[in-house]
Amino acid sequence: MKILHTSDWHLGRTLHKVDLHEHQAAFLDWLVALVKAEQVDVVVIPGDIYDRAVPAVTSVKLLDSALARLAETGATVVLTSGNHDSPERLGFGRSLMRSGIHLLTDVPGIEHPVSVEDEHGEVLFFGLPYLEPDRARTELVADGEPPLARSHEAVTRAALERVHERAAAHPGARTVVLAHTFVTGGEASESERDLSVGGVDSVPAGVLGGIDYLALGHLHGCQDLTRAVGAPAWYSGSPLAFSFSERRHRKSVLLVELGAPAENGRAAVSVERIQTPVPRPLTEVRGTLEKILDHRDEHGGDWIKAVVTDPARPAHLQEQLREAYPHLLLTEYAPEGRESRAGTPVVRREQNPLEVMDEFLAHVTGAAPTPAEHDVLDRAYAAVRHQKEAS
Repeated sequence: MKILHTSDWHLGRTLHKVDLHEHQAAFLDWLVALVKAEQVDVVVIPGDIYDRAVPAVTSVKLLDSALARLAETGATVVLTSGNHDSPERLGFGRSLMRSGIHLLTDVPGIEHPVSVEDEHGEVLFFGLPYLEPDRARTELVADGEPPLARSHEAVTRAALERVHERAAAHPGARTVVLAHTFVTGGEASESERDLSVGGVDSVPAGVLGGIDYLALGHLHGCQDLTRAVGAPAWYSGSPLAFSFSERRHRKSVLLVELGAPAENGRAAVSVERIQTPVPRPLTEVRGTLEKILDHRDEHGGDWIKAVVTDPARPAHLQEQLREAYPHLLLTEYAPEGRESRAGTPVVRREQNPLEVMDEFLAHVTGAAPTPAEHDVLDRAYAAVRHQKEAS
């Protein structure tokens, strides 16, 4: 059986205020074509389909179109909700879904896996949505029983107990679990929302064993956790970069071949990483302004984070950078050779306001105000005093 594992689409996301809708639509066009070309049997999407609980209309229409086109390929689609999704909104209409689209977005859905047959028999696809401990600790116990411990480990362990019990009722069936969670040993990036509860945000890898393939969602870097989990377990990662911390990621989807059960009862599994289209590279350029501007021909078409290290802040910094780099997204001033200061200079009550302004300008730029700059501040201060006296 061919399974296509993709996750964390975050439809509706922006990158430092740049709308990514066009690039997300291009990725979905590419994905549908890949599913068709590879004759994929099942597409699994373990969460964070939307970027926010109440998605924009354009994002809803984009998902609707993508699911309809995936269904037309003949593939079965199984998805669950992540911590960015609203499980109720994402799961709306699941009882009416046809054409092989399955939305497993709530705790009761764990008991109702999607069954798909191939030449080796039955494969059960279980969806574990993002399990918010405060909510899931009561949903995963029978009426009258005390709630589970308030942790990701406790609720995930209880959910997987249900998976194993349900799978035991299908002797010989292989199991694929979609889970949106942070597994210990995974490498995070800046763009994932923190899952911490009581200071604990991860699930020990050993909790997730005993499965033929674990399709993970949440972390945005593609990574293999098979060794830690003790069974084939991967994060596909996000198809696009959502922060400069991801600039070195090789964004991918995973083509998983699930074979016949082996002698140990687990199926033979192979995983191929397929790189997704890169709309525009993310590049961090660091150095003096002169050095950064020298690289304009090399990185002029990239999304840019510029870290400027001149001892004194250059005049018209943003204007010069934007002229050289039309896709500049972020500028950071980190002067070299200056003592770092925890905050702005301390203002003393007896200080002259003009002196305070001079000190602040020196703090920001790294150099004492020039006579011309001091004159501008003096005239501005005089105008404010005149206006106050007149009123």
